[in-house]
Order: sequence, then structure tokens, then C-alpha cells
Amino acid sequence: MSNNETLTPSRDDFAAMLEASLAGRDLAEGSVVEGRVTAVENDFVVVDVGLKTEGRIPLREFTGPGSKVPAVGDTVEVFLERIENAMGEAVISRDKARREESWDRLEKAFTKKDPVNGAIVGRVKGGFTVDLGGASAFLPGSQVDIRPVRDVGPLMGMEQPFAILKMDRPRGNIVVSRRAVLEESRAEQRAELVGQLAEGETREGVVKNITDYGAFVDLGGIDGLLHVTDMSWSRVGHPSEVVEVGQTLKVQIIKINPETQRISLGLKQLMSDPWEGVKAKYPVNATFKGRVTNIAEYGAFVELEPGVEGLVHVSEMSWTKKNVHPGKIVSTSEEVEVMVLDVDEDKRRISLGIKQTQRNPWDVLAEKHPIGSTVKGEIKNITEFGLFVGIDDEIDGMIHLSDLDWNRSGDEAVKDYNKGDVVEAKVLDIDVEKERVSLGIKQLANDPMDSTGARRGDTVTATVTEVTTGGIEVAFGDAGMKAFIRKSDLARDRGEQRPERFAVGDKLDARITNIDKGSRRVSLSIKALEIAEEEEAVREYGSSDSGASLGDILGAALKERGDAPAEKAPAKKAETKTADKGGDTPDFDAMTKAELVEYAEANGIEIKKSAKVDEVREAVKAGA
Repeated sequence: MSNNETLTPSRDDFAAMLEASLAGRDLAEGSVVEGRVTAVENDFVVVDVGLKTEGRIPLREFTGPGSKVPAVGDTVEVFLERIENAMGEAVISRDKARREESWDRLEKAFTKKDPVNGAIVGRVKGGFTVDLGGASAFLPGSQVDIRPVRDVGPLMGMEQPFAILKMDRPRGNIVVSRRAVLEESRAEQRAELVGQLAEGETREGVVKNITDYGAFVDLGGIDGLLHVTDMSWSRVGHPSEVVEVGQTLKVQIIKINPETQRISLGLKQLMSDPWEGVKAKYPVNATFKGRVTNIAEYGAFVELEPGVEGLVHVSEMSWTKKNVHPGKIVSTSEEVEVMVLDVDEDKRRISLGIKQTQRNPWDVLAEKHPIGSTVKGEIKNITEFGLFVGIDDEIDGMIHLSDLDWNRSGDEAVKDYNKGDVVEAKVLDIDVEKERVSLGIKQLANDPMDSTGARRGDTVTATVTEVTTGGIEVAFGDAGMKAFIRKSDLARDRGEQRPERFAVGDKLDARITNIDKGSRRVSLSIKALEIAEEEEAVREYGSSDSGASLGDILGAALKERGDAPAEKAPAKKAETKTADKGGDTPDFDAMTKAELVEYAEANGIEIKKSAKVDEVREAVKAGA
């Protein structure tokens, strides 16, 4: 080649020389390459990576944790983003080179689950930013420490170990935890300390924290829980009543769980148990004074001595107050007198009663108002089955509807009474065990059924008060006793058993066939009276088997006796039976139907055998 050719190279010659100068060097964009510092300016570091142009890196990228400002001639690793930009300079970065280097290192640590060193450099929403030697990671606020940390200032910028929880290189996302490292370290320490402890031994500790359910006590590098139920033999409302933060305590190790490494502590176990010998100290049926410590829906707790409490069930609080909240009977801190009802030393339970210390008001009531006595009280309530009347000491007696009136139904009689009325009643029964008092108003007066003097088999004159299809209702006696005559009892002859033959106000004679005081029913029968009268006549004057009428039998009997002429004898007999004291005219209104029939037969007065007594009486009066 001539000198002229050498001095004037062509484009191809220049390309060949450039390729020759770059031969053997990996300068692909997006990779980490080595470069030489050619100059250090105020804000930039100039680095030659072997290209025809140099790159400029901001000085701040050399001032992070674990980095130092290089000197001219030093070799540094940089990240080649672009070989040449619009200014003809190489685009390089020290931060990205360190980040790539860090990612390789962190991925190896993440695979092996090894902790990595880093420093908290900033605060972001929900946590903090951690520099892991070139790679940024996110530290959630919940992963800073085992317990919540109020001030993270002392931890800022301090190099310390972190555990990698999650890595996503394409997205550049790393999540780390300081808490995981502390827990692992603590677990090793706890395992070592737990091995030095034994159940039942006494240790000294410092109260670190108090919660609603107990207190955490530091036993020298490991915490144990002192539960509120193990603080004192007596009832504790809140742990702060017994201990306070920073207090030094002597506690007993109750239980150690080797799997969870949890330690349960006790304070009361170092004190004498007040329940020892409690059965002998508080015998059943003995009376003591105590202080109400707590009130629940089902009763009240009474402290007999520190550490020994008994329960007064709501049913044992008052003789008379039922279904009320215990807080309406006793109050907290009140001193009350109680009786021991039962003691279970094994279960640490004592059953107490307040009402047993007072005399049963039901016994007092039975003495003050014995059965048969009269009481006066205010109507407290009216229910569908009776009245409740206040008597003594909040004791109410009940008057059942059936005990309001002798003659009227309870539903009708109860309308006469109103809440707040003061009434008089008779004590019918007192059941002390069931706590019931039965009263009656109608018992203050005599039973009309007794005052009538009526007995079964008697003949009575009744007045029709109501006519129904099934029979008639009548009233008889001075007290107006009610009775019902069924349709089948209206007459002996079936054809005359018609209720419509009667009208309200008619008077009739009937026989009492049954008296039931329990149901207060009196049964009357006209049919029974007619049969009884005929049987009596036949029994006295002869038999009707021959077909003779009752009048023939009576007439024949009178003739044989010679008491009077055949035509007049029956009339004379009737007259003798029913004549007024002042004359010979018979008193037809006072005669029974049988006597009227006898008189009619004897005097030839025609009557219907099936006629009612009023019809017979009118016929006899007209014929006489």
C-alpha cells in the first residue's frame, strides 16, 4: 500500500480499524462493563469504558452506603445503557451497575434463605425504604420489630440484617422483614432460656406490659404471662389493680409449653390458699356477713374473706321479689348477711342465701291470716283467670273467677271490679311451699244452694225464665236458684215434651232429680214428678193393671174406706188437704197437680192428663 493510500483511508478502512479496536470486548448495551476514571469534576465523574467517547456519571451515585468517591485512574464497574447518545457520549450508570450486582447477590441469598445486610434510608406510605447495597427494598411497618415501634429514628441509616420475604426482578420489587430476623434470633434465645427453667420454681421478673387479661413479665430475656386469674385468690377486676409496669415481682412458673415456648406464671400460688379447710370454717346453715363484690344476671357474688367468695343465686335473694335483676335487691360493696346453703371445696364453690336470714313471710301470713279469716286489700291486677289482691309484705292473693259470685259466671262477675279497688275476701287456702294464697269473695255470703234447703226428691214450684229448643230454664226458691229442665223431662207423654208449650213467667211444679254443688247445677223434671205422683196414687188406692183410670181407682178406694159418698169423697179429701183455715173453699193455688187431678176426678171435672199444672188449676177453678 502506498503512503497516499494510508494517509487517506476510505470509509471501509475506518470501519475495519474500529472493529479491530473493539475486538475482544463485550460492550453490549444493557450490560455491566469495566471503565477507567479519567477525571473527577465537581458534580460528575468521567469514565472511559473503551469507546471512542467517554461517559459522565453524577457524583452522587458514588456516595451511597458502602461506596466512596473514586480517584483518577481507578477502575469501576458501570452499567452501559447506550453506547452513544445525541451528544456523542456513552450513557453509563454506577447505580444501575450496583443494582444489577446486588440483584445477583440477593437472589442467591433469597434462594438459600440467608439474611442480607441493609439500611433503612427513607419513609414511604405503609412502611420504609431499605438500601440493600444498591437495590432498594420495601420494609412494611408491621415488619420493623416484634412489637409496634413508635420511633424508628434510631434505626435509620444503621446497617442491620433483614430477611427477604419476596423478590420480583422483572418488576424490581423486593419486600424485606427485620421482624423475621429478630424472631428467629429470639426463638433461639428463648429455646436456650426455656431449657434453663422448670415448672414449680420461683423466679424474679419485671412487668413489661399490662393487658385486660393479664401482665407480661420479663424473666431475663424471655417473657411469661401472668394471667389475671393467677394474680390473687380474691376477685380481680383488672390486672392494673394488682401490678404496674416496671414493678419487680416474684412469680412461680406454673406451666411451660415446649412446643410454643409459652410460659404461664402465677402470683397467688406463692400465697396460702384461703380455700383450705373452708368447709369447716363455713358450715352449712351458718350465718355470716360479707361484702357484695360483683353482680350478674343470675345472682350476686359475696366475699366472705379475701379470696373466698360465694354466689347468692337470684332465687335465694328474696321471698317475695321474683324475676327481678339482682341489682335491684343488692348493690356492689354493700355488706349483707348471708346463710351458707352448700359448700363444694373441690370446685371452690359456696352457695349462699340472703332470704334464709329472714323469716319466711308466707309463714307469717299463715299465722296472721289463717284459713277462714277475712282480709282486705287492693286489686293489683286483673287477668283472664281471676283477680290478684295485695295482702301483706308484697304478697298477693288470687281470687279465681269461680270464687267471685254464687249465681253469675266469673266472666260476668269480674266486670264489676277495677284495678285499684279495695275488696274484702275470705282466705280459702295458703300453700307455703308453692307460695300461693287462694281467696274468695262469694264465700263471704252463704251458698244459696244451702239456704234453699232443697234436697233430691223434693217437689218445688218454679218460674220459667227462658225457653229454648232443648228445654226450659227456670228459677225457684227465695234465692232464685237457676235450673234447667231438658226437653225429655217436660212431660211423661212424648207428644207433650214441647218447650213451646211454656212461656216466660209460667209457674210449674217439678221434682229435684239431682243437685251437683261442684258444678252448681240443679236438675228438675216434670216427668219424674208425674211418674212419682201416679206411683204414689196407685200404691195408696189400687192397681191400674185392669185398665181403670186413676179417678176410678181413687173413687173406689174412697168408697171402700167409707169416708164420703162416692161422688164427693175425693173432693172432700182434697178439701180437707187444701182448705183455707178461714172457710170450706179449697185453696187451689196451694194444691199440687196430683191434688188438683184428684179433685177434678172426684168432682167430674174434665181435664187433659197432659195439661200443665196451671192449665189443670184453671180448669178445676172453672169447674168448681
